[in-house]
Amino acid sequence: MTQRRRRKPLLFIACLLLPLVHLHAQEVQVDLYQSGHSGDTVATSSLNTAPVRTVSQPRLWLVTGAHVGLWTGSFIALNKAWYEGYEKTHFHFFNDNKEWQQMDKAGHTWTAYQLSRVSTEAWHWTGLGRKKSAWLGAFSAVAYQSIIEIQDGYSAEWGFSWGDMAANAAGAAAYLAQDLAWNEQRIQIKLGYTAYDYSTQEMKNRRNQLFGKPLYERLLKDYNSQTYWVSFNINSFIPESRLPKWLNLAVGYNARGMLGGEENKWKGPDGNDYTYPQLERTRHFFLSPDIDLTRIRTNKKWLRSVLFVANMIKIPAPALELSNKGKFSAHVLYW
Repeated sequence: MTQRRRRKPLLFIACLLLPLVHLHAQEVQVDLYQSGHSGDTVATSSLNTAPVRTVSQPRLWLVTGAHVGLWTGSFIALNKAWYEGYEKTHFHFFNDNKEWQQMDKAGHTWTAYQLSRVSTEAWHWTGLGRKKSAWLGAFSAVAYQSIIEIQDGYSAEWGFSWGDMAANAAGAAAYLAQDLAWNEQRIQIKLGYTAYDYSTQEMKNRRNQLFGKPLYERLLKDYNSQTYWVSFNINSFIPESRLPKWLNLAVGYNARGMLGGEENKWKGPDGNDYTYPQLERTRHFFLSPDIDLTRIRTNKKWLRSVLFVANMIKIPAPALELSNKGKFSAHVLYW
């Protein structure tokens, strides 16, 4: 099973984002990360009255129904798209922690983090307090990701991965801990994409087999082209720096040269065995400036929503790169 076909839950993040972007746009409060307080809508009769929130039951039912509907719909869709046609078996475990240079684990962490922040905004839109919304958002993200892991556990082709679940929990916890401690996201997990050079036709065929032919599929699946970033907001940690509040410093990680989970051997669609030992599997580390788009001030609600969604992506910027082979390089622009 070391060369198993990888599936990613990233395609389904769009299903969650589409209805919730509208919800976020309709929120009349000052944006949480611009205002610097807990984000609760103020409803006061005097200056000395504590802020309160009123839960809207119609909104609460709508958001609850949207979450349940997405979970159920995703379970059915995933079962049909990914698991139908594969042999089912008893629930079992599979250790895939050594595969793909852990890029798949980074993808799980990023996805859970992004689902947590979007889900939290949806719960907060109902009128729930910020902390309760953050707990619900993180729990919702882990529950959603668990759909894939549980179905893996019953598939003979795969298996339940504790490594994947740990990465899911880490992404949700990264969001929740910051929201509870700081009432803001000072450290964000982002995704970048720089197309990998598959230089031979054999490599391109393998790319298409693993990651899909269309560009939109490869954007979500191609481990050789993805970079995952941890982006730190400088002003949040050093307010006396007088740097722009939106300026971040990001540390990135990616891996390249992977045509299989643990080694570059595979069986092609034609049934023939292929091997590519000459292709070196490497790890790469990056340092680059970034922008926290949620800290850009604007009075336009629709633009705040666009910036909120776009903030899951690292902006292209100059970057320094160091490989695990000791090779150092600089990029004018790297995503």
